[in-house]
Amino acid sequence: MPKFKPVKQYRISEEIVEQLKQSILLGEFKAGDKLPSERELSEQFHVSRAAVREALRSLEISGFITTRQGATGGAFVTDLTFQNLSNAFLDLFLANKISIPEIYQVRVFFEPEVARLAAKNVTPEYAERLKQALEAESDPIKSLSEDVDKKTAVHFILAEMSGNHFYESLVKSLMGLTKKIVEEVNPDPHVMHPAGMHRPIVEAVLSGDPEKAAKAMEEHAIEFGKNLIKIEKAYREKKSFQMS
Repeated sequence: MPKFKPVKQYRISEEIVEQLKQSILLGEFKAGDKLPSERELSEQFHVSRAAVREALRSLEISGFITTRQGATGGAFVTDLTFQNLSNAFLDLFLANKISIPEIYQVRVFFEPEVARLAAKNVTPEYAERLKQALEAESDPIKSLSEDVDKKTAVHFILAEMSGNHFYESLVKSLMGLTKKIVEEVNPDPHVMHPAGMHRPIVEAVLSGDPEKAAKAMEEHAIEFGKNLIKIEKAYREKKSFQMS
């Protein structure tokens, strides 16, 4: 059990958050672990339970913990993922702080580098995963959500292959955001992202040609980005017409 320090009165909840966050990041509390109760934490921090409750609420909002009700409930440490970054991007998009054309520009800029790095790190296991993901894209479409998942799998594998965790976090968060936007717009998946768009990328990566892979990804990002911009524009015009 980590030993917490008493906190200063003028920033009580902030200091509680920081100490608990550090304990989680240092592995003193692992994913799935239950934090001490509000009463136990208030005694250790020498603060009120209200201050502890506020700190726990902040940690839940930021994705570090989840709370459960009932006799076996409490505050439990979550497995930190890229979902919070994706949610932050979505909030910015919904607040009109970022736009689809801007997302498109970012993807065209860094995804070719992801593909270039992936081509340098091909292994038999990665090759098999890429082939399976590419084949799955041609499966019959059961739902838009499932189709998006299948057609982003190649991007996730390439991001993992790049060996760069920052690139991986960007890919996963931007793909998560793209999925939410696509589900909101609800386009025809055959038009937005036809099966086979990833084939030139996968073939270039599997051939171990970094520059060819980067070029193929750039062309894909441009083509898909233009499709998404057109579809999103039509969607907004339709909504605007319905509201007028």
